[in-house]
Amino acid sequence: MAKIAYILLCHKDPEAIIKQAERLTAAGDYMSIHFDARADARAFAQIRAALDDNPNVTFAKRRIKCGWGEWSLVQATLYAVESAVKAFPRATHFYMLSGDCMAIKSAEYTHKFLDENDADFIESFDYFESDWIKTGFKEERLIYRHFFNERKHKRLFYASFNTQKRFGLTREVPHDLQVMIGSQWWCLRRRTIEWVLDFTRQRRDVMRFFRTTWIPDETFFQTIVRHLVPEEEIRTRTLTFLMFTDYGMPVTFYDDHYDLLLSQDFLFARKISPEAQDLKRRLGLLYAAENVQFQISNEGASLFKFLTGRGRIGRRFATRFWETESTLGRNRELMIIICKKWHVAKRLLERIRIMTNVPTIEYLFNEEHTPLPDLGGIQTTLSKRTRHRRALMRMLFDYYETDRLIVCMDPGELDLLQDFAGDRSITRMLEIQCNFSDSYLIGHAMRVGLAGEQTAPETLERLLPTIRNDMTFESDRIRDAEFEHLEQIRENADVDDNAKALSRFLAVPEDKAREIAAVDYLFAD
Repeated sequence: MAKIAYILLCHKDPEAIIKQAERLTAAGDYMSIHFDARADARAFAQIRAALDDNPNVTFAKRRIKCGWGEWSLVQATLYAVESAVKAFPRATHFYMLSGDCMAIKSAEYTHKFLDENDADFIESFDYFESDWIKTGFKEERLIYRHFFNERKHKRLFYASFNTQKRFGLTREVPHDLQVMIGSQWWCLRRRTIEWVLDFTRQRRDVMRFFRTTWIPDETFFQTIVRHLVPEEEIRTRTLTFLMFTDYGMPVTFYDDHYDLLLSQDFLFARKISPEAQDLKRRLGLLYAAENVQFQISNEGASLFKFLTGRGRIGRRFATRFWETESTLGRNRELMIIICKKWHVAKRLLERIRIMTNVPTIEYLFNEEHTPLPDLGGIQTTLSKRTRHRRALMRMLFDYYETDRLIVCMDPGELDLLQDFAGDRSITRMLEIQCNFSDSYLIGHAMRVGLAGEQTAPETLERLLPTIRNDMTFESDRIRDAEFEHLEQIRENADVDDNAKALSRFLAVPEDKAREIAAVDYLFAD
């Protein structure tokens, strides 16, 4: 079974580091810690005092001062890796973490995943051909030597760069290397790690080259692993879920992201907010849990891109995009089946889905447990769905990658019908008019709490006309609203008439519509 040596680079929050180490090693895994030498010595002493007696924890053989974009981050990683290789001979995998990372799967799931996937997980895209670098320096990171930290010594950094550029002081990339780039959060097998360490001892020319590249933590391991390991044994992805804003800053996760994180096809997530105490607590308990089933939907990145993309039209900090001014999209068709007998609408919906392959959703604004994909929490309650109805519908269109979507709604939801009908998208409606027997109305009264098992027959007799009139009133209101694309099918109508209405509603030939409508059990109670 896989046993993981976590390589933890950190510089703050000693209490969180201690908890993280205790949590991960309690499942039988290991940890090697490099705590930045720039950080408070008292914080490091606190960590050592808490973890020195833990046989599954070791520390980098040397602490160094780390800076963003510097070689020091790679060197600190190598020191921690060397300590882990020596201290934990039974470790099968080495997983790179930061102090802001937390597991979003159980240890049981994580070990099984690695057992079933004999490969190295590291992003490694061609440095020059890929678009991994969106803005700023690209070739300049490599062909010039960078001796200063761009954030701490900006003037010296750019003075050195401009001097080299002016005098043409460029250098060649080592001739036998294809430089790669990707996330620094990798998971490598023991054999690969041992090959990398051997390589660092043998290829001093490569080490000299990377020591003066800019941001080498995005290129060093990515290049060396690709150089040493057969391509078919590399998965060009990270197992740590992370996203970046438009400004290149990591997205931070908070307490309300728990369900979203668990549904992603990753083992860890970065960055968890220091203030997200409940999220940390729940994720901590999750790692030790057994027999947990995870439903992977993996929509996190696309959902974030969709939501933040509103800023591109100037509305990120303006009116919320799910309010009335928003639109589902001019070229999209929202088709709504309206019926008081929900089981009848669901039967028709299933027939339509089978015959047309158009995505269908049942009473999402009426039934809490309507099957819906995980959309980041907006779908979790009826109140959220109703309040953010246009946002929800847009996400569903995007999730199913379609421009046509069919949903069911109760005729009492006139406000929702009017809202969608007023959208710039195309909204088509199909009202199903059913017959209501006394026995059905009594059952309806019990379902909605108007009556119970002990309700007297006399009371029911007085109640039934009111309920029947209420249903008639709802249907009249829909017709009075004069919706542009409203069709009707009736329980008492013949199949041909209903097929014509279905044909117009679905924009399908009448013979197909007749095949959908011609089922004996459609209106059965």
